[in-house]
Amino acid sequence: MRTDLRPYWVKKAYLRCRDAYIDYFLRPRCVELGPYANIMKPWFVDISGVNIRIGHSFTAVGEPGQRVQIGVWGREPNHGSITIGDGVLMSPGVRIVCSDDISIGDAVMMANGAYVTDCDWHGTYDRVDRPSDPKPVTIERNAWLGDGAKVLKGVTVGENSIVGAGAVVTKDVPPNVIVAGNPAVVVKHLDPDEPIRTRMDLYSDPAGAAQFYDAIDREVLADNKFLPWLLSVLYPRSRAD
Repeated sequence: MRTDLRPYWVKKAYLRCRDAYIDYFLRPRCVELGPYANIMKPWFVDISGVNIRIGHSFTAVGEPGQRVQIGVWGREPNHGSITIGDGVLMSPGVRIVCSDDISIGDAVMMANGAYVTDCDWHGTYDRVDRPSDPKPVTIERNAWLGDGAKVLKGVTVGENSIVGAGAVVTKDVPPNVIVAGNPAVVVKHLDPDEPIRTRMDLYSDPAGAAQFYDAIDREVLADNKFLPWLLSVLYPRSRAD
């Protein structure tokens, strides 16, 4: 990771502009988008459809070639819903595609390219209309979807469970296990006596967390000067790192 050469006040100005973008373009697309959202490069985050609710301290990381996409395409107008809890993390390329109902619990983490959908969208023989029976998806609190993992219709992923990289989940995953493969199967049970530190340990006090990270920025960027930073932007080869 390259050293951040920005002066503290430059970074704060950037964050204010970023938050203004979130408030103007993304927040109106949600029924609710909680406070302290940390949406990095929000212009590469797509939120579309109705009945989308997102809790506080939501973190999403958009990238030009790996947009984060959260969308409801209901069967009828105002039909379908996505509910995302507090402290959820979505990495680049995550896609949440809902026909009827997808629920994501607090502190869920989704690695690059994870995909969640509650519908096949086309039947085996009828390839015009989607299947008529809704099959909701639930991802319980503190679950972790690995790189490229896919969670398909009608599935519940249990609390604290981990879905391995590239796994395809077609059946319910019990709590406190690791699953892997296609189709995903249980490969390990988590130790019930081992404490698990979760994102909610970081964001149970969202205002306090925001103050903590701001204090870190203030300390780390305190000695940065405007002209060297500007030079590094205009002439990248001038960077020492």
